[in-house]
Amino acid sequence: MDTKKQLSVIVPVYNEEKIVNQIINNLKTELNKITDLKYEIIVINDASTDKSEELLKQQNEIKLLNHLKNKGYGASLKTGIKEAQYNWIMIIDADGTYPLEKLEEMINNIPEYDMVVGARKKYKPFYGKPAKYFLNKLAGYIAETKVIDINSGLRIFKKEMALNFWGLFPERFSFTSTLTMVCLTNGYSLKNIKIDYLKRQGKSKLKPIKSFKRFAGLVMKLALYFRPLKIFVPLGLLLFLCGIIIFTYSAIFTDKILDSTTSIFIISSFQILAIGMIADLIVKTHK
Repeated sequence: MDTKKQLSVIVPVYNEEKIVNQIINNLKTELNKITDLKYEIIVINDASTDKSEELLKQQNEIKLLNHLKNKGYGASLKTGIKEAQYNWIMIIDADGTYPLEKLEEMINNIPEYDMVVGARKKYKPFYGKPAKYFLNKLAGYIAETKVIDINSGLRIFKKEMALNFWGLFPERFSFTSTLTMVCLTNGYSLKNIKIDYLKRQGKSKLKPIKSFKRFAGLVMKLALYFRPLKIFVPLGLLLFLCGIIIFTYSAIFTDKILDSTTSIFIISSFQILAIGMIADLIVKTHK
């Protein structure tokens, strides 16, 4: 009986000719050091317009899949997951930002944990990264636990976790954030392994403002899907508080005790709370 751990390593690639061969070679070197590991490397070329595909064809011992048109980061990962033959999936970006020294430590934490994340130590709050800090805090509020790195591109997870929530995963850059929220809001266990974060080789494909809006919208959507009370209760209480403030002001400074504005705020607050409780009941029923 084969007692080795089995791992499918997925590497999405888009215009990484300067670094891709180095990344693949370094990845093989580090994985080969782990004697109790059986692995495959699946590389998805997302219709690169540079020499990435040509260089990847020179690589041995990888499975190369080519998208005919650019579909996005999430779509590339989904292609790789569908092709993976093993039950544990590892993903890593091909831009040279993730060091490989902690791979063995991460792999040693499976199957004890359902997901192991390479959490970037240089992921600094408020020092040039306020958006990332806010997203981690928002995700932590929704998940009711501390979130260190919601969208790290280096992680290992159970294949079945992704398959169970397949329809939620987007085609673009929000895949890893979705995976983090799926894990933390559905009873899966997560382990963070702190890693360094290196300077990117080549130009980033992310647009900060657009990406922040996308990530924030995603977290809110997942909150409504998994933890609706986290959204509806604060909103309902806020409307109720506004109604009370208007009522108090009207009672003290005007002749109106209960005007239409006060009624709208208070009635709306109860409606919002009711919708939240119904949504929460539906979520619990379908889990």
